[in-house]
Amino acid sequence: MAQIRVENLTFHYERASDNIFENVNFKIDTDWKLGFIGRNGRGKTTFLNLLLGKYPYSGSIHSQVKFEYFPYTISNQKIKTKEIAKNIIAPFTSWEAEMEERLLKGDEESLNRYGEIQYEYEQNQGYMIEELLEKELGKLQISGQILERDYSLLSYGEQTKVMIAALFLRKNSFLLIDEPTNHLDQEGRELLAEYLRMKKGFILVSHDRIFLDKCVDHVLSINRTNIEIQKGNYSTWNQNRENQEQYEVEKNSQLKKEIGRLVEAKRRTSAWSDSTERTKIGEAVPDRGFIGHKAAKMMKRAKTLERRQEEEIKEKEQLLKNVEIATPLKMNVEKFHKKRFIELREVSVDFEGNKVLSNINLEVLAGERVVIQGKNGTGKSTLLKIIRGEVQVTGGQIMVATGLKISYVSQTTDHLKGSLNDFIEEYQLEEHIFKTVLRQLDFQREQFNKRLESFSEGQKKKVLLAKSLVEPANLLIWDEPLNFIDIFSRIQIEAVIKKYNPTIIFVEHDKAFCEAIKTKTVILDEE
Repeated sequence: MAQIRVENLTFHYERASDNIFENVNFKIDTDWKLGFIGRNGRGKTTFLNLLLGKYPYSGSIHSQVKFEYFPYTISNQKIKTKEIAKNIIAPFTSWEAEMEERLLKGDEESLNRYGEIQYEYEQNQGYMIEELLEKELGKLQISGQILERDYSLLSYGEQTKVMIAALFLRKNSFLLIDEPTNHLDQEGRELLAEYLRMKKGFILVSHDRIFLDKCVDHVLSINRTNIEIQKGNYSTWNQNRENQEQYEVEKNSQLKKEIGRLVEAKRRTSAWSDSTERTKIGEAVPDRGFIGHKAAKMMKRAKTLERRQEEEIKEKEQLLKNVEIATPLKMNVEKFHKKRFIELREVSVDFEGNKVLSNINLEVLAGERVVIQGKNGTGKSTLLKIIRGEVQVTGGQIMVATGLKISYVSQTTDHLKGSLNDFIEEYQLEEHIFKTVLRQLDFQREQFNKRLESFSEGQKKKVLLAKSLVEPANLLIWDEPLNFIDIFSRIQIEAVIKKYNPTIIFVEHDKAFCEAIKTKTVILDEE
């Protein structure tokens, strides 16, 4: 069993003043199934990039394995899936082309080179790689026939499974799997979790609690002040976190009292110091030299005491550690004068002759929290767009209550551009309230001055969610709102929904979230 050793790792981005990591130390066994957890913006993807050697850093990372990253970058997707998968595993295409070329030349140098390439080809199981690939895909319940299709024609879920299967066939590799479940339906997540449970040697970034529980045996967490590793799955880690945070909340309360006492003592010391100085320069004194000498001594003592108090305050402030402050969110839910918000009767939609939805019946009443479920491609997002009037139906009836205020969170974030203030102005949001919600979702203040294009996907999604929470609405329509959203924020959003009980219709593949908030389930079947 080999180890990955991280020693005194320190890193900050160019032109950034604060370190993202500072003197970080830990060890990872290369056969662990490691879940990677932390708030959005804490540096999870940055750390993976440091392992990949993409950025310069101080300290050291020692490893005998080669790191491989998912999602793998594919420059040309309009070729057969088989060729793409094989070349993810090893450069088989270039090896095969060069072996053929060397064999045709036939000279001694070419034949020697042919032997060298053939040795590498055999070491990477090139002569049976297609068979191995089909077997690996079978574990993910994908037929080997998919390998003959163009990669660009595969669904997102199919591409994800092909890519991960190929990466696990690479020799001497340790996988860095970055949020593979985004846009995967629940069935796809369950299949992938079962597949990963049979594997070892990876770091998995995911915010899906049930998914993590099924396939990891250790957790690496980026906390407010450190990085730590614990044995167990997400539930084990979460229980330990709650116990530790309860202890730290109590400890922090005591520390804050002590800091308050020290601040007051420092204030009194400072006042005494100022008083002593005034005595030194006062008027009407019998012996200014004697008083000045005595005052100087008292001044020195006062400043020394003040400095010690300042050091003690700083020392105790540094002990206020890893409590994740998940401030309760608020929601701007407005009551509506009708009980029935939406009704769909026998609704059908065709796109270019293809049936997308057929004979859909749906009723949404005040206070209902309706989750739309089904495999990818069954028309879940289309159904939400019908309700919003973005898609015209080819059959059936749609009734949306007149005057209904709808707040929408889209699946994608591509449309977010410009400054945060531009976004606030466009949607006529109350700036203070909107930014307060972002802060409660763990946004840093300096983020407010950056352009939306530079935000991470998780931060972009939080912008859309914060808008939906603060704008007045009778009905929320959320399309996969939790993609890229960290676990702590998911728990906050669950809590605010259960507290304010909005009427909501949503698509989401996080099973824990759905089970926590839904009151009604609508399942769309494949045609």
